[in-house]
Amino acid sequence: MADPDSLPDSLRTAVGEDLANDYRGAGFGQGLGVGDKVGVLVVDVCRAYADPESPLFANCRPAFDACTELVASARSCGAPVVWTRVRYQPGGADGGLFYRKVAALACFDEGNPLGDWLDELVPADDEIVVTKQYASSFFGTSLASSLNTAGIDTLLICGVSTSGCVRATALDALQHGFRPLVVADACGDRDQRVHDANLFDLGAKYADIVDLATATAILAA
Repeated sequence: MADPDSLPDSLRTAVGEDLANDYRGAGFGQGLGVGDKVGVLVVDVCRAYADPESPLFANCRPAFDACTELVASARSCGAPVVWTRVRYQPGGADGGLFYRKVAALACFDEGNPLGDWLDELVPADDEIVVTKQYASSFFGTSLASSLNTAGIDTLLICGVSTSGCVRATALDALQHGFRPLVVADACGDRDQRVHDANLFDLGAKYADIVDLATATAILAA
């Protein structure tokens, strides 16, 4: 299993060894490790990010494939899988300033098919689904209570987008006392540069960054 104190090699290469070493030398990026019970948190994987005609399209099919593999691994190991999705009243009356700031969020108005699950990534009947209106999966939702009730203290986080809802969710997971492990190759964004920059900053300050192989090994353990 990879050292949780280390960035994946691909990310270290993307940001540059000098920057990675500078942060490490200053004391950033200490490992959080794995707690007593691990769950997988799938953030907002839906058609809006997979349809080239969508304003939210992110060309990250490999990330969706990795999410599918991660969910399958969790289910085979009996680990909990929790899902989040975004839903708004038509017109976004419940979306507040976030909806005003990002006009593309209209994709998630009730009844818009862009908000539907991907065919290969659909919650099972017994898996928790959290509906939200803001970037963080914790803000204004029952997620923290549900995780506490299930005894989950560590989250393998995957989904979209890395710079948006994944980032906000990982940050809030830490602030709620959960260990966030962001699965780098199971997350995606509109641009690789944005993806890499946000993973680097998350790894420095708020989360451990792991690859799919490490996440799968954690589940198997």
